[in-house]
Amino acid sequence: MTKNVYYILKERGFIYQTTEDKKLEYLLGSKKVTSYVGFDATADSLHVGSLVPVMAMVHMQHSGHRPIALIGGGTTLVGDPSGKTEMRKMLSRDRINEFGKSIKRQLSKYLSFEEGKALVLNNADWLVPLNYIEFLRDIGKHFSVNRMLTAESYRMRLESGLSFIEFNYMLLQAYDFYILARDWDCELQMGGQDQWGNIVAGVDLTRRMINKQVFGMTFPLLLSANGEKFGKTASGAVWLDREKTSTYDFYQFWRNVDDRDVTRCLGFFTFLPMEEVNYLGSLKEPLINRAKEILAYEVTKLAHGKEEAVKVYTAAVKQFGLSVPEGKVKTSSDIPKLSLGLKGTLPTVKLKHDLKATLPTVDLPGNQLKDGIWIVKLFVESGLCSTNSEARRLIQQGGAYLNEKKVVSVDIEITPADLQDGALILQAGKKRHKRVVFV
Repeated sequence: MTKNVYYILKERGFIYQTTEDKKLEYLLGSKKVTSYVGFDATADSLHVGSLVPVMAMVHMQHSGHRPIALIGGGTTLVGDPSGKTEMRKMLSRDRINEFGKSIKRQLSKYLSFEEGKALVLNNADWLVPLNYIEFLRDIGKHFSVNRMLTAESYRMRLESGLSFIEFNYMLLQAYDFYILARDWDCELQMGGQDQWGNIVAGVDLTRRMINKQVFGMTFPLLLSANGEKFGKTASGAVWLDREKTSTYDFYQFWRNVDDRDVTRCLGFFTFLPMEEVNYLGSLKEPLINRAKEILAYEVTKLAHGKEEAVKVYTAAVKQFGLSVPEGKVKTSSDIPKLSLGLKGTLPTVKLKHDLKATLPTVDLPGNQLKDGIWIVKLFVESGLCSTNSEARRLIQQGGAYLNEKKVVSVDIEITPADLQDGALILQAGKKRHKRVVFV
């Protein structure tokens, strides 16, 4: 066994609450422990908010423990009311199964499933065949409705309406923990702090059913420094699937986090030593920008591989330039007064790198360009602006660029002569880019 993973998770900010701190600390330091995290299959991709439990599972595995990723093929049929203001849309079993397969593929980038080092299970295997009457008699008798109504996830929904099917969710999740403890010797469930009531219910049910002590751990609710839900942007969630969020946009999300979030993000989403994390997070302008480049590169490398991370980092440097004067800082180990032997280095910038493979691309009909396309319409068609009025304001305020040159007039017509390497590169402000191809 390596360093007790309890201390690793505590130091990096993962632990918000546990059922029994001292006993859990001893357990994780004394033997190999099987733990689990549940992922309801409500979409064909995880998003960056899911990375907190995923990274916790990776730390568990790196410390010699066995994580279980539990795909909620059964619980997704019901819907978890936790953190929701309204009932979740019902999905078909076939669709849920396809989503579960996609989630497993994404988890394989973070966890090793070889030789039983980690498991992927689906709770549909034991929830779907349940006999309802037997479940009520054997499991339901252990639950107090009065106590269930004190759970935060239920109290939040009582005013807007809580359906009976959602009310059963706590029983089903508790049943999951009992089954995993009984059949896979699972002793720890981990989840977001909004899952506390469900986790405690599982701990209690397992004790009642098989007289086995198990433990719960929750992670803190991840909010940005501005108090907003982390991982949400103006265009929606930031997904791990590059088809839903391009690798370039994924990198830029991390590159543009608030300065106040750098330390926490480096602790959660990278494996850099905490001494390095704390130093990078303490840097001031302009060096904090280099710390954010390290964050973006490290997280992108984990999610999409080193090759893609190098591409998008290089594309960003070509587009925006180095975050600090060239010649002074090229990698994190060049940061002045830093002698920690940093691991968070960055690749050498190849300025001849082809941007075409990294910028988000939009295909438009070729006849539009042949006849000439109005610059205002082009920004709308590309998705960089939602209306002509918005595009006009962007141009008039000096925030619109075509092929890296500022657009100076709203009356410009774009023709085939404006193409560079068969495409147009549009930019709205400092951070949003699109490559437009006419087909």
